Amino acid sequence: MAIDLERIHKSLRKLRKLTAELPKDPSPEKVHKLRTNARKVEAIFSALSLDSQKNERQLIKRLRRIRKRAGKVRDLDVLTADLATVHVNGETECQVRLLEHLGAERRKQAAKLRDSVRERRARLKTRLRRASANLDEALGDTEFHPESLAAAESLRLSSALEIPKRLNKRNLHAYRLKLKHLRDVLELAPEHPAIVEDLSEAKDAIGEWHDWKELIAIANEVLDHGSNCKLMRNLKETADSKFAHALRVAENLRRTYLQNSSQSRKRPHRVELRPAAIAARAALSRDIKRAA
Repeated sequence: MAIDLERIHKSLRKLRKLTAELPKDPSPEKVHKLRTNARKVEAIFSALSLDSQKNERQLIKRLRRIRKRAGKVRDLDVLTADLATVHVNGETECQVRLLEHLGAERRKQAAKLRDSVRERRARLKTRLRRASANLDEALGDTEFHPESLAAAESLRLSSALEIPKRLNKRNLHAYRLKLKHLRDVLELAPEHPAIVEDLSEAKDAIGEWHDWKELIAIANEVLDHGSNCKLMRNLKETADSKFAHALRVAENLRRTYLQNSSQSRKRPHRVELRPAAIAARAALSRDIKRAA
């Protein structure tokens, strides 16, 4: 599995810029970029075993805190955009109340994000630069085989897609994290394998369903209407539709790359790869041997 190491340097540079220039009220785009690049660095450094040194461990620790703060702001941005698409006659007042609540919460979480970045800005700048230098130094080490490490991590993460046996409302969001992690590692390749697009599609579909689910939870706390509230009914109907779509996309992904043979009584937990997945894993295995 070839590695585009410039992608790692690019994420590190973006993080330096974003943390140095994060405004008082960051735009949804800046928050999204901050969160995305922080997550990518975490996943990549873990996959390439670059998180074993003190500088990288401390960097990941700080980035994780900022990423979680950014995630709360990002979630509110998405929920606000989703709610703005809803049009229910006679429920304008409820919708406005909910929008105002999301706006106030967004300002609160944005302030916490800004404070979190400001507290760590100086150390982050130093550790991000040092991480770039350490990466270049690692490349000069004849015992460092990033291709082999990335391939092995890809195999491990792809195997994790076999679990859980059945996807449902209780485990679908957690399954999304597996898809996201595997996609981040596979994106290290200069030419992304075809599965990256399928992983992104399933990840996004599950994320949309989860957003509407969260919107319903917030609406239940903010609004005092009962079962007769047309807005709540609309939100629940949309969430159900999004779940059905997300489940269908996720199951199609598993059918494409995994063939569940759990119906066999003799081997109830065995999962066999379909030809497309066999070819992908064979290629990754060859890369591991070649890079070793």
